[in-house]
Amino acid sequence: MVQTIELKLFPDQIYDEVLIKELIVKKVKVPKERIQDVILRKRSVDARSKRPVFIMRYDIYIDEKVKPLPSVMKDYQNVHDKEEVFIVGSGPAGYFAGLECLLCGLKPIIFERGKDVQTRRRDLRAIQQFGVVNPDSNYCFGEGGAGTYSDGKLYTRSHKRGKIEKVLHQLVEHGAPDDILIDAHPHIGSNKLPLIISSIRKTIEDHGGKVFFEKKVVDILEENNKMKGLVCEDGSLFTGKSLILCTGHSARDIFYLCKNKGWRIEAKDFALGLRIEHSQKTIDSFQYHQKEREENLPAASYAVVAQVQDKGVFSFCMCPGGLVVPAATSPGEIVVNGMSLSRRDSPFANSGFVTSVSVEELKQHGYSGEFASLDFQISVEKKMFDFGEGSQKAPAQRVRDFVEGVISPTLNPTSYIPGLISAPLHQLLPDFIYKRLRMGLIEIDKKMKGYLTNEANIIGVESRTSSPIKILRDENTLMSPDLDGLFPCGEGAGYAGGILSAAMDGQKVAGKVFDYLCSEADNRY
Repeated sequence: MVQTIELKLFPDQIYDEVLIKELIVKKVKVPKERIQDVILRKRSVDARSKRPVFIMRYDIYIDEKVKPLPSVMKDYQNVHDKEEVFIVGSGPAGYFAGLECLLCGLKPIIFERGKDVQTRRRDLRAIQQFGVVNPDSNYCFGEGGAGTYSDGKLYTRSHKRGKIEKVLHQLVEHGAPDDILIDAHPHIGSNKLPLIISSIRKTIEDHGGKVFFEKKVVDILEENNKMKGLVCEDGSLFTGKSLILCTGHSARDIFYLCKNKGWRIEAKDFALGLRIEHSQKTIDSFQYHQKEREENLPAASYAVVAQVQDKGVFSFCMCPGGLVVPAATSPGEIVVNGMSLSRRDSPFANSGFVTSVSVEELKQHGYSGEFASLDFQISVEKKMFDFGEGSQKAPAQRVRDFVEGVISPTLNPTSYIPGLISAPLHQLLPDFIYKRLRMGLIEIDKKMKGYLTNEANIIGVESRTSSPIKILRDENTLMSPDLDGLFPCGEGAGYAGGILSAAMDGQKVAGKVFDYLCSEADNRY
């Protein structure tokens, strides 16, 4: 028999094994000798009362032992001589599509425009220290995709896409900490992700798949409305019948390629705004009601939202104990993002602070057609860059100054390594964006008093929240309606919004590729 129970523990109790055992015995009301196993299934923090408590959910195995979950790894097939599937992009959608191919008995051939996860670090240093942007190797492009060096948050509401537990277990099998299986908002950290991603690549290669780095795809070949192959920037040509296209939300060249090929794309709603940075102590005091965070409590996070003019204004990708990083993918633009290391021990807390931008709304401001959202995104990023000093210094204001529409004479300390430059963000942003963010801050400060403070900076611009374009695919086959064998996938194609949802979409698409190749084989015979 398995009994599920919940315990509420104060921070100084969560590692007290004797106390926890006593509470469990009291709760299940059976002699302790009958308890064979105790498995912690979920852990979260409830900070609504004066003193925060941990909510711990356990499965108690009475008169029986827990059955270990089966390993996914043991089901990977040797695919050296199996049918090839091309995958463009090595982010979570691409790599988890590759792992799913191993389960289906297909040989994944992965093409990544950027560098492997270790070599990529040099280009991140170049953009941080010297303001030099490598268009193919940066915080968005390279092995592991945008999530590698921007935190590794593993939280999603997109349960319909697939089994979250399968992705989490695969990550653990490749070196992620077991904590991600139990935390309510799991997180790995940008210092640990590189080894996990390298391990996934090794699994793919050990089972017969291939991963090519610095192989930028510049053309996709077709014949009789079927996928025929692809061409890389170095002139190399590869022939094949199926391609999973998961190039991420910033691969603008792929959007233009699709348009030039006549494949259907459409502008989609997205969100744009700024990144707000408080001290972590400030956020801890808001959330935990304590001057000093109690030992064992994690760096506090938050999620805020307000409705302004029938549009959402909300926090996005909140990074407790984190850093603000430069996320531009081309020279001449400023884009910021956030990340945390596994310990989340930076003295700063940052979050995107953005507002929804609809395609219909953009028409009123002169943006139309398939590239309406993209063109708008580009225009804001370039305006931010043009204000500055021709570097990756980001324009910023103190938060209350931003609301009051005055330039800040000085700025607060920041985690943003390239540095900040005092700027009139209230003028640099499109007026309709500024007005909504301003009202959003005023409304949110009513709920979280002190959020709107000149002790915090607000930094421009947070513009890569999601893809501004959707590459259309059939609802049932997940294949492009314009080219047999082409499968748009993941965040860049407009079908995911984060590591977990992208990984699950990659798995789902790989399964559909298997169905397609089987039907093609049946048709040949």
